[in-house]
Amino acid sequence: MTSSNYIFSKKMIFFLLDEIGLDHSSIELGLKLSIRNNTPLPILLWSYGILTIDELDKLYSFLFKNTE
Repeated sequence: MTSSNYIFSKKMIFFLLDEIGLDHSSIELGLKLSIRNNTPLPILLWSYGILTIDELDKLYSFLFKNTE
């Protein structure tokens, strides 16, 4: 999975909205910064304090289960 596909994964966005409970503006900000900084979205959201370490773990678990 390339970084550009990783950033724009619809499943990941829906997971962030529905399961983690992030709002649209947080995700939009994360996407913009992720593109600008060439950083994977989950790491960027965590580094800015938008995701906790537990939420980051939950997101990566979801991503790994859905990429097999």
